[in-house]
Amino acid sequence: MAKKERKEIGGGTGEWIVTYSDMVTLLLCFFVALFDVTDVDITQMQVLISSMNNIGMGASTGGNTLSVGKLAELGNTVSTLPSMEKGRLLATAKKKATSLFQPEIKSNKVRVSTDERGIVISLASDAFFRPASADVNIEETRTMLVRLAELLKSDELAGRKFRIEGHTDATSTDPNGPWRSNWELSAARSLNVLHYLTDFGADERRFQVAGFADTVPIASNDTEEGRAYNRRVDIIILDEAHL
Repeated sequence: MAKKERKEIGGGTGEWIVTYSDMVTLLLCFFVALFDVTDVDITQMQVLISSMNNIGMGASTGGNTLSVGKLAELGNTVSTLPSMEKGRLLATAKKKATSLFQPEIKSNKVRVSTDERGIVISLASDAFFRPASADVNIEETRTMLVRLAELLKSDELAGRKFRIEGHTDATSTDPNGPWRSNWELSAARSLNVLHYLTDFGADERRFQVAGFADTVPIASNDTEEGRAYNRRVDIIILDEAHL
C-alpha cells in the first residue's frame, strides 16, 4: 500500500507565537499586580484614555498623542493648562487625605471619596458626636480635626472653597430633647465641626455650612448598619463647578 503523502500546512503562524503570547500575557498580569492606583495622576490618566479612544476604529482615525503639540508654541501644553493644573492639585489633595486618615479609614471613622462635587471626607457621626447630641467628642477626635484643618490649609487647596454638610438617619429626634427635628440636629453638627476647624487654623471665610437631616441617605435606613452610615458629617473640597 502506498504511503499517503503528508500535506504541508502553509501560511500559518509558527508554534513559537503561542509561547510568546503566553509570556506577554504573564508579563501584563505581573505589572497589573504591581500597579498602585493611589499613585495615579487622574489628569494624566484622562489624557491617556482620551488618546486611546480611537484605537481599533480604522486606519483613517487615530488616537490623540501625549507628545507636545501646537499649543506648546503658544506657551501652553495640555498638562500646563490652568484647569488641568487645578485638577492635578485636587488629585494630589485626595491622595494626601487618604494617607493622612489611613488609620481612621481602616476603622471606618473616616471615608474619603470623590463625586461630581469634588473630594468628600466623611466623618462618621458615631465617632465624632455623642448619641442625640451636636457636641463634638473632642477628646477622641481632636487629632483628626487638627489633621483635617492642616489639610484644608495646604498649598494644594489654596483658593478652594469647602462645604460642611450634616446628615442624620431617618429616626425622629426626641420631642423632649434639645432638637425639634433632624434638620436642627444636622445643621448644629455642621456648625460645631466648623468652629473646631477654624479654631485649629482653617479660614472660616472659605466655608459653607448646610444641614440635610435624613434627605440624602447613602445606605438603607431599614438596618442599624445603614443608619450608622447615614449619620455623618461630610467635608467637601469643592470642585470649581460647585463653588
